Amino acid sequence: MSRAYFVTGAQGCIGAWTVKALIERGDQPVVFDLSDDPRRLRLVMDDDQLARVRFIKGDVTDIGAVSAALDESGAKRIVHLAGLQVPFCKADPPLGARVNVIGTINVFEAALAAGVERVAYASSAAVYGPDQGRGAVDERDPCEPTTHYGVYKRANEGNARVYFQERGLSSAGLRPLTVYGVARDQGLTSDLTRAAKAAVLGRPFTIRFGGSTDVLYVADAAAAFIACADRGPEGAHVFNLHGDCVAVTRFVELIDANLPAGDRGHVTIEGPPLPIAANMDDSAIQERVGDLPSTPLVEGVRETMDRFRALRARGLLDTKDLDS
Repeated sequence: MSRAYFVTGAQGCIGAWTVKALIERGDQPVVFDLSDDPRRLRLVMDDDQLARVRFIKGDVTDIGAVSAALDESGAKRIVHLAGLQVPFCKADPPLGARVNVIGTINVFEAALAAGVERVAYASSAAVYGPDQGRGAVDERDPCEPTTHYGVYKRANEGNARVYFQERGLSSAGLRPLTVYGVARDQGLTSDLTRAAKAAVLGRPFTIRFGGSTDVLYVADAAAAFIACADRGPEGAHVFNLHGDCVAVTRFVELIDANLPAGDRGHVTIEGPPLPIAANMDDSAIQERVGDLPSTPLVEGVRETMDRFRALRARGLLDTKDLDS
């Protein structure tokens, strides 16, 4: 039986793939987003699929708009992805706080009023701060975020806990690190995807961070959010999302492996490691939610580059993120 899902921030990368997955399994995503530009959705969905999506334009910082849209949707499950990424929070901390923190509180308040079953929302591995040689981090490790973005995400986790303790709203906050795949075009960690796109186009590209990072294919990230909206355990939980912990140099090797010999070597690396623990332990979500897809890195990079080639052939490859 088809179910309605209220998806905020669905014009972003993980949001686009979440909407795609819901449509493919016959459910009804109701998109609530300040943007009315479906360009990322068009990168991963065909016109027939896109025509089945319901859109409600609105600002997550406006609780009245959130509540009205959720009521209109009839949804009892929420995937909350709306938020500003690290560079935007750094450039305008008050705006970042309004969108990332107040916006999340508005979603929780609306969820309570509408009798929503559970909320799956985007936290981030940015809550951990630097690696400090501690190996794979799990949800019990201390959090010392070094960015406004990470602090805002940590605040959301705390607020979610209080919403369950005081008002019984169940939620799951998911902590990915470096998500890659078609439609990923903003934020520092998007450099891996943008490098793959540039390589397909034969353009030089410099990745702005080195060291190692935990990379997760976007389709797997979307599946995890949907799984938590569907069957997340009662309570307020935070879960790491883990893909593969790899050196950035290895990711570049895989990009080159999907190119003709004469087209390789155009992606370079220049910059320090990310100030975020590089390896996620995801045993908690595997035990409490389980049955999550895990795309091998080799396959994910190949599929990403194949999708970029197909989009280029159809004249649909968006290069604004490379041209700026």
